[in-house]
Amino acid sequence: MNLAFLGPQPADGRPKLPGSLQVNRRLDQWLRMLPEGVVVLTPGKVELGQGILTALAQIAAEELDVALPRIRVQAAATPTSPDEAVTSGSLSVQESGMAIRHACAEARGIFLSVIAQRSGVSRDDITVRDGDFLAPDGRLLGSYWSLAGAALLAVEASPDATPKRADQRRITGTSTARLDLPEKVFGQPRFIQDLRLPGMLHARIVRPSARGATLLSVREGPLPGGAVIHRDGGFLAVLAAQEHHAEAAALRIAARAEWDARDTLPEQVEDWLAAAPGETTTVLERAAETPDPANRISARFYRPFVTHGSIGTCCAVALWEGEVARIWTHSQGIYNLRADLVKAMRLPAEAFHIQHVEGAGCYGHNGADDVALEAALLARANPGTPVRVLWTRAEELGWGPVSPAMLVDVAAEADAGGRLLRWSQHVTSNGHSGRPGRGQLPTLLAASMLAEPFAVPNAINPPLAGGGGAQRNAVPGYAIPALQVRMTHLAEMPLRTSALRGLGALANVWAIESVMDEFAAASGADPLAYRLGQLEDARARDVLARAAEMANWSGRVRREGFGMGLAVARYKGTGAWCAAVAEIEAAERVLCRRLWLAADVGEVINPDGTLNQIEGGAIQATSLCLLEAVQHDARRVTSDGWESYPILRFSEVPRIEASLVARPEAPPLGAGECSMGPVIGAIANAISDALDIRLRHWPFTPENIAKAP
Repeated sequence: MNLAFLGPQPADGRPKLPGSLQVNRRLDQWLRMLPEGVVVLTPGKVELGQGILTALAQIAAEELDVALPRIRVQAAATPTSPDEAVTSGSLSVQESGMAIRHACAEARGIFLSVIAQRSGVSRDDITVRDGDFLAPDGRLLGSYWSLAGAALLAVEASPDATPKRADQRRITGTSTARLDLPEKVFGQPRFIQDLRLPGMLHARIVRPSARGATLLSVREGPLPGGAVIHRDGGFLAVLAAQEHHAEAAALRIAARAEWDARDTLPEQVEDWLAAAPGETTTVLERAAETPDPANRISARFYRPFVTHGSIGTCCAVALWEGEVARIWTHSQGIYNLRADLVKAMRLPAEAFHIQHVEGAGCYGHNGADDVALEAALLARANPGTPVRVLWTRAEELGWGPVSPAMLVDVAAEADAGGRLLRWSQHVTSNGHSGRPGRGQLPTLLAASMLAEPFAVPNAINPPLAGGGGAQRNAVPGYAIPALQVRMTHLAEMPLRTSALRGLGALANVWAIESVMDEFAAASGADPLAYRLGQLEDARARDVLARAAEMANWSGRVRREGFGMGLAVARYKGTGAWCAAVAEIEAAERVLCRRLWLAADVGEVINPDGTLNQIEGGAIQATSLCLLEAVQHDARRVTSDGWESYPILRFSEVPRIEASLVARPEAPPLGAGECSMGPVIGAIANAISDALDIRLRHWPFTPENIAKAP
């Protein structure tokens, strides 16, 4: 088992510490005080547009008793930041936030003890106010800043620190303006795509004519703007001082390149999924004696390959100086990226200094790591000169990792009253993680194209304890006496697959909630009452009841061409709870008009940011299920533009009302992915309500609706 999937692991023989503090135990890895009155936080998690740096700053300000504007959050970098693996899985608050909460609580205690010892005032009588330590009579005894040079945090964390109780918190739990937004709103150069260094060369990659193609030759000829060619096996690129010259040169070289190509992609993906070889394992099995069923439902749900559809394309900048490569990247895991750079370039880890710079946003594993290797390879060939690689839209949609196509087969039984008796669920899919740093071989795109190429490793699934991949949310959250969940991990990978927001939960929740609606109909029960009667989890019932109340479910009125549906799930079975009610309009195509969402994410650090995450997940889920599917022929992805890979337009975004169930005393849970599966399930059920059909094929387009039973 690769422990990177499970987050920070226990250190041998040492006390358990919260979150990522467990494996990054020194306090000065996480924060430091500056004499000018500033606290610098150095988390290993990165900003992807989800607002995590703001939430971490709130946690630190709360525990240190300083004003939020004093907190400066430093972007992650190797080797100075703690290694927090990957920013993914809605785990940043649990892993990084809880580490920072504990580290800051301990830091406050250390400074307090030193001030008390030096002043002779009992630490119990000292008040901390915006970083100043005050005696009962108001005298200033010292401050964080007056002791900034004393190296008080150069120690290992202790399990004995006591963070504030929920009822003592004043900064966390309140909505705070995002720290990263002002520069973005006012067009300041904050994104990796904006980065410009003196003397920088612009590069474009010339892609093969097909998956697995071999480069035979490149005809010679003039290139615009003095552009030059770089070739290493099948890795082919052009570099120029001006970006437009690099773009023009890439087009010319693409026309001059001769490739040996063959057919590698399946003609019918659904048929291929059903027939392809793979390893079948049991995810969960529970036996029970049950009476004869009154109703049986067997259904197969098909989801095609889908991709990220990021508005900003992937980018990286690299500079090779002496024996060290400096790389600027929007990777979600800078240490994992470094591990694959070590393998692909056959150099020690010390050769790479990697700095995170925000990208235009991506939830899941896109091409950010791939383009970083490409920039590093080109920088090594041009030492002393910065090299910037920017992917085109066609590369972004056609060559980045995709989310696997999936089959979900469900066979379930219920008694005459609709009570569930047996449930069998079989998920067939490629692996959902091709992230770097987790295997013996590098997973980065260019690694398989070099003159000394690496084999493309098959994507893997995280274990269920780490959230799962294809099997994520394949275990229904309802009371079912006899249960069997299996997963077939395919051995062949025609398209390179990896993580996309929600992983297997999107297809699994859609399948489960669709079958639940069918059983409700078969037993003559209202879909809400039917679910509430079979949910043993009180928090799941709470969010479902809240969403239904918000949507006035009991008072809904049928309208021609409109439908309403609902769905509920606990993300990963261990994360946040979310319920969704959707209203759709079935016109020339299906449009989702309204969504009502209720979520329970435990303690909420920044309510506004949390709601942004839940709403953002809902919008992306709407786009994915109504519009998105990767198209390809026998050799290449053909959906490499917005016309062939459409995403939801602003005019099509549903009106969203979202609510949080307050649990300030409960452990915090991530919000970024919990709404996606329920929204897809609710939209599918709303379509059924409007059209009296059951959707088995994604996306929910007129063509696939026509196939529905």
